[in-house]
Amino acid sequence: MATFQTLPGFREFYPEDFARRNHVFRLWRQTANAFGFAEYDAPVLEPLDLYKAKSGDEIEAQLFSFTDKGGREVALRPEMTPTVCRLVGAKASALKRPIKWFSIAEFYRYERMQKGRGRCFSQFNADIFGEPGPEAEIELIALLVQCLCAFGLTEQDFYVRLSDRNLWFFYLEALGLDEPRIRAMLGAVDRHEKYGDEAFKVYGEQFGALDGGLKEKVLAFLRVKSLAELEQALAGIQPAGEEGSVGPKLVARLAEWKKLLGGLEAMGLARFVEVDLGVVRGLAYYTGFVFEAFDRKGELRALAGGGRYDDLVAKLGGPALPAVGFAIGDMTFALLLEQRGLMPKFVQVPDVYCVIGGEAERLAAFADIHTLRAAGFRVEYPMKELAFGKQFKAAAESGAKLALIYGGDELAKGVVKIRDLGQRTELEVGRAQVAATVREFFSGA
Repeated sequence: MATFQTLPGFREFYPEDFARRNHVFRLWRQTANAFGFAEYDAPVLEPLDLYKAKSGDEIEAQLFSFTDKGGREVALRPEMTPTVCRLVGAKASALKRPIKWFSIAEFYRYERMQKGRGRCFSQFNADIFGEPGPEAEIELIALLVQCLCAFGLTEQDFYVRLSDRNLWFFYLEALGLDEPRIRAMLGAVDRHEKYGDEAFKVYGEQFGALDGGLKEKVLAFLRVKSLAELEQALAGIQPAGEEGSVGPKLVARLAEWKKLLGGLEAMGLARFVEVDLGVVRGLAYYTGFVFEAFDRKGELRALAGGGRYDDLVAKLGGPALPAVGFAIGDMTFALLLEQRGLMPKFVQVPDVYCVIGGEAERLAAFADIHTLRAAGFRVEYPMKELAFGKQFKAAAESGAKLALIYGGDELAKGVVKIRDLGQRTELEVGRAQVAATVREFFSGA
């Protein structure tokens, strides 16, 4: 007989695992609500064209895509950003700005499996639409930091690397590069941390040997790690026709950097954020500030990532609408919580265990059992008749705080014995007082 197993890269969640995942989702949801974000959901199956040339070559190659029975080219969603842009774009005129939405959803990518990466995973996604300035980035980075701190993580555990694709464009433009060369150079920058000088090979193949002076200026810019260093690096740029000036675009962009970092510092979050121009993010739609969160030990993949994508809503048929967002993946984040000993053990135990005599006592107990469950208490009882000794043992092993005892003597007197399993004390109450007595016990617990 065939034994069926879970598909490679997909996950099943047994009750304890599911409780741990729900714990993560619950704290993410609470944090988003505290920041005033509204939750939404969307279809798991989308038109294939939604992702083609929108998400980037890497994600497009990883799509679970097929032709459905209606002859439509479709794909399981690999990310949420194109979907949320479609949703917002469809009703943008009716939505109050800024639009602050979040979701917790499942995604699918056919990619090589490794630690913290599977083919089916969940993400917390948060986005702000309609705010063009760095105020949106301040809000989102603050939300990202709190989504991690809510579990007990501190600046000793993680940090946020902040970069800027616009700044790179303006900087490389000032160095004399046109748009195709700028985009190729950003691809090299994106790969440099992993591949070193090998990352510049693709640029050289496209545009010829890389000028040594240009390469050194790019590498020097990559070494910038603070606002002061950034100001110093830009002060040395003299674009053609603007001698002695870094150029209006660079000046304006530096002012936005100061506003963003100043806002985060005012929130007390500067200790979490580091300037790191090596982050440019590979997705095709990013247009401005980009950021990623990493664990301090450097043992895991990125915990979260995001950035500004001001053009995507319009590209998907909606109005021109500035946007910025980020996502936290559940797999790598759960690994970090495990490493730091911050993932609690979940044991699901009843509040009340009912010890029941014969069939008449069982029928009498059922009314109280249903009343207590309707009031929100978790109540268990033996489904088959068992000796009292075995039932008391089961009650103790269940972890319940109270045992309700329905014996023949109790039934004849119209009472129920309530035993405190922790204090080993008992009292008898009338049948009509059972629910109130249980409620009073747990309200003072």
